[in-house]
Amino acid sequence: RFYGIDAVEGKEMRLVSLAADSHRRGLLTHASILAVTSNPTRTSPVKRGLFILENLLGTPPPPAPPDVPSLEEAAPKRKLSDLSMREALELHRREPLCNSCHARFDPLGLAIEGYNAIGQWLPDADKLDTSGQLITGEPFADINELSQRIATDRRTDFLRCLTEKMLTFAIGRGIEYYDAPAVDAIVQSGGSDAGLKTLVTAVINSVPFQMCRTDGLTEN
Repeated sequence: RFYGIDAVEGKEMRLVSLAADSHRRGLLTHASILAVTSNPTRTSPVKRGLFILENLLGTPPPPAPPDVPSLEEAAPKRKLSDLSMREALELHRREPLCNSCHARFDPLGLAIEGYNAIGQWLPDADKLDTSGQLITGEPFADINELSQRIATDRRTDFLRCLTEKMLTFAIGRGIEYYDAPAVDAIVQSGGSDAGLKTLVTAVINSVPFQMCRTDGLTEN
């Protein structure tokens, strides 16, 4: 009912086929991610765009400068409800210092603006302008095209980001500069078509996972 998918009865897990024109596909339209990247009362293209940069493309922007006003403070003379989210963010980007970062993640977050703060598809979502382009120049019309861009044109970036996060979890520490050869080898292990099973196996076989540093340790 939450996703608007009919003819699903019972509580057991099962495979559900989606229509070709479905608004659900992949991680970026899953309610858990859409909800956690929203504010309590409204969507947040900023948080959603940052999620994509940090967790899918591995290209986080620099930290925000101090004393940056909130979106609500950026439009004090006009109620935020009178502006579209795209218009409100344009006000927020008037300062060149803000625009340099927001140009990276705002278009990505606006691509998902058709989903509300808890991840449900909005009735008038088709009327929204969700087009944009990656900072590397690839255009997209909506979230489906953005997902496709990440899965194809930026697939290597995605695989590297996923590899670094998997390796961080596996070895219990952050990635250091000397881990770069191991990360490169894992990314290249299955070529551009590498699946999750291939990456997990490559992480297990990697030097950082197989070898243990003993700096400062003594025998009991």
